[in-house]
Amino acid sequence: MPSLKIIRKRISSVRNTQKITKAMKMVSAAKLRRAQDAAVAARPYAQKLTEMLQNVAGSITKEAHPLLRAAATPERVRLIVVTSDRGLCGAYNAGLLRRAEAYMREQSGREVSLTVIGRKGVEYYRRRSVTLADRHVQVGPPSVALARDIAHKVATEFAEGRVDRVDLLYSAFRSALSQIPTLETLLPVALPSSAEAKAPVEYLVEPDRPSLLGRLLPQFVELRIYRALLEAAASEHGARMTAMDSASSNAAKMIFSLTLVMNRARQAAITKELVEIVSGAEALK
Repeated sequence: MPSLKIIRKRISSVRNTQKITKAMKMVSAAKLRRAQDAAVAARPYAQKLTEMLQNVAGSITKEAHPLLRAAATPERVRLIVVTSDRGLCGAYNAGLLRRAEAYMREQSGREVSLTVIGRKGVEYYRRRSVTLADRHVQVGPPSVALARDIAHKVATEFAEGRVDRVDLLYSAFRSALSQIPTLETLLPVALPSSAEAKAPVEYLVEPDRPSLLGRLLPQFVELRIYRALLEAAASEHGARMTAMDSASSNAAKMIFSLTLVMNRARQAAITKELVEIVSGAEALK
């Protein structure tokens, strides 16, 4: 059995770790609220932009814009993976990267290139000697500038025919306990069906629908990437809050268990001393 000094040091160490995990849980809870508020604030703009795109694209063919043209047999695929810059968030990054690996296995016979957002994803592929087409680390809170930069790059490559399809993999936020790896096709942009294209308001379009579509489509791609960043940020903070809560609970259980061991060791030491005193007294008789 370990000595009392060693057990006390372990209890002190676990208690200090528990203080850190509780503080990180509180910080993640505050950041989660801000991330959720940002995601909710972006919804009205996203809804209105989608309605406008549906109305404008209702009578447009897929040849009207390069971002609408789908290759018959896509041979070059780009995957955008959104991970986190920091760890200590449970299985958040592991789940995303497992889904990315499964996706790459499914693309047998196709050339797959990667755009990775987040230091954890970049380090994962660096350890496996995978060459990345583009990377973004230390991105901080989700920003429109980052979404615009990524959207411009992938849209240019798609329009020039260097990439036949662009897919987006991120973690969709459902709750602090549920974050779902989500895979979506970003390019080509899917036109709505004729039923979905009916809007409650008939717009007067100037100069013409194809010209307006040329303005809306790049913004739509940028918006989808930005919303994915917002969802990923909320998912990261939710996963970290849950992980730190579990770590704090496990630390409390470990402190309780170590305290029992310490009490048993102390009682055994006291009993041993009493036995030695009684034995010594009996020997003097």
